[in-house]
Amino acid sequence: MDGTFYLGSDILDGALDFLEAVERAGKRYIFFTNNSSTSPKLYIDKLAGMNCHISRDMIMTSGDVMIRYLKSKHPGESVYLLGTPALEENFREEGIDLFVSERDENAAMSHAICEKIPDIVVVAFDKTLNYEKLSNACVYIMKGAKFLATHLDINCPVKDGFIPDCGAMCAAIELSTKVKPKFVGKPFKETVDMVVDATGVDASKISFVGDRIYTDVATGVNNGAMGVLVLTGETKLSEVPDSEVQPDVIFDSIKEMGEILSGK
Repeated sequence: MDGTFYLGSDILDGALDFLEAVERAGKRYIFFTNNSSTSPKLYIDKLAGMNCHISRDMIMTSGDVMIRYLKSKHPGESVYLLGTPALEENFREEGIDLFVSERDENAAMSHAICEKIPDIVVVAFDKTLNYEKLSNACVYIMKGAKFLATHLDINCPVKDGFIPDCGAMCAAIELSTKVKPKFVGKPFKETVDMVVDATGVDASKISFVGDRIYTDVATGVNNGAMGVLVLTGETKLSEVPDSEVQPDVIFDSIKEMGEILSGK
């Protein structure tokens, strides 16, 4: 969504026309974002403010994929979440057992952690990240908690550049713990499986459209779908030849895609 449909709080030129063209062509669309800092409800509200009105079944986030993965692979296990209050609320609503860190008030060091640890540490795009959360996550992982993460994006595009994303946060934790996380958002199979199950459409008939080769495009190319690159966000055309993942097709923007769908 960021860098493809909008940039920050500004909708990209031709984005709504693209959606209309998709519908006129008899096709369906779903918004999918790796950005797990905001709940689906807040994304729906944000899109509504851009005159794009969708229902809950028309949007998925990497947070949704993580919730589905936890319910399927780790039912009932406790989770220490590095995430925003909005994501915490979403996890609780879905019945995920969120672990609350207990502090040892008698410890000589104010940052000491009690022996009890969660089963899993989940790292998301946490815009409320602080040193306490970061150190807790590292200690829990070093003591045996599983290390999962919503998505591997290193930077998140904003109007004036980029800010550190989930992948950058995971890199710090990995460097400290020497443990690699398991990611479930784009470009991994768990994301494609969720889209396929939700739509009933085979992967071969789905196109993943986005501005990043290593997430958006790779989701399609690596999992039996189509990967479409648009040049309105992170990836520059000059970077494509050196990429391990090659897009099936490249467009300047979804505006151009809409014009082609409309026969213009």
